[in-house]
Amino acid sequence: MIALDANGADRGPATVAAGGRASGVPVLLFGPAAELGDGPEVVDAPVAVSNEDEPALAVRARPDSSIVQAARAVADGRAGGFVSAGSTGAALAAGLFHLKRMKGVHRPAVAVLLPVPGSPTLLLDAGANVESRPEHLVQFAYMGSAFMEAVHAVERPRVGLLSNGEEAKKGTSLVVEAHDALAGGPLEFVGNVEGGDIVNASIDVVVADGFTGNVALKAVEGTAKAVVGAVRGAITASPTGMLAGLLLRRRLGGLREELSQDSVGGAILLGLRGVAVVAHGDASAQGIANAVRLAQRAVDERMIARTEAALAAAGGRTPSAPAVAG
Repeated sequence: MIALDANGADRGPATVAAGGRASGVPVLLFGPAAELGDGPEVVDAPVAVSNEDEPALAVRARPDSSIVQAARAVADGRAGGFVSAGSTGAALAAGLFHLKRMKGVHRPAVAVLLPVPGSPTLLLDAGANVESRPEHLVQFAYMGSAFMEAVHAVERPRVGLLSNGEEAKKGTSLVVEAHDALAGGPLEFVGNVEGGDIVNASIDVVVADGFTGNVALKAVEGTAKAVVGAVRGAITASPTGMLAGLLLRRRLGGLREELSQDSVGGAILLGLRGVAVVAHGDASAQGIANAVRLAQRAVDERMIARTEAALAAAGGRTPSAPAVAG
């Protein structure tokens, strides 16, 4: 069972509900019942946390909001994970308050499978932490590697550190220190990678601070949309192009599907003690369905336990975070 927050999505609660029901996974829907339809899986929760709200304050002040109720369903054992297409900050805050951080984790990270053809590449952090320390990047590397191994069956995931050059001493002091900590460790660490490498099939996990990672993610998404638009424009520009488009329609359709953010489902919040997935705000019903399937796959493959084991095996390379009251 996956708890699904129906509020906050650009296309409305009904689209979220349609995607959840089309996923083939049992879902517990939280949102305005009038827009979700009847059913035992619907919990009337019209109160929402928007992108304009300060996430932590809103989550604390609105315990009856749909995102908080979805996270609480996981904490209470009624659901194996939760999915939301609303505010990433609210999902993270709800996850921190109700699921808590994994033991020893400094900060959770937003991890996104990049919408590029070929082998999936995981990028983290994609926006949870604007400022990071070297030990945060080290933990992101271990969490991302564990996720790719557990959920996507990648044996010995290859991990790269996003920088402005491949040399070990390139980049900010943050990157240089993180590189030194990862080099020679148990991960399949390939060293620094540049911006052009993050869509390369030779890398499975790309690690960055949240500011850099978010900029990189938006650049990749924008490029993907531009490529699809350019191909469509070239096809419709002339009769010859339209004929070529007909001949290549099946292959072009597959390419468009691979480049779509809907195809990857959403971002997973790594470092929490429960499964939490944030779907793209503009996700279609198909995108919501894929996000629900991603969450269920993470539950089925014991992603949380396997990530905790990876962090424990890292020992002193990932020093414990200070305890947080409450």
